[in-house]
Amino acid sequence: MIRYLIDADSAIYSMVDAESSVTHRIADCAPGEIGISVISFAEIGLGSQLGKPPPPELLEAFINAIPLMSFDEAAARAYARLPFKRARFDRLLAAHALSLGVTIITNNEADFTDVPGLKVENWTLA
Repeated sequence: MIRYLIDADSAIYSMVDAESSVTHRIADCAPGEIGISVISFAEIGLGSQLGKPPPPELLEAFINAIPLMSFDEAAARAYARLPFKRARFDRLLAAHALSLGVTIITNNEADFTDVPGLKVENWTLA
């Protein structure tokens, strides 16, 4: 059962550094405990197409190991209830996590501090 959604920053971190603490924490999880939102996938995919890390083939390998989670009606309704913040992927990801009742894995905790009820963990910290 899914317990975590990994954000774009942490996913990229784990893809470009096989020895990172994020990569090790992912490896310690049971299959299906971590998912990646289609929102984060889109954010990473855009960067990848613009020449930023990770290369497209590495992103494909990542999503073959970490299941993609669809942004559905429940996530859209959660998004509509969040405090407004200008056009941010983070708002959509926060709503997605709230709708699933899961924790976001991020290195950017400050991006989520104003979201009531959202659980956040930073796996880059030792």
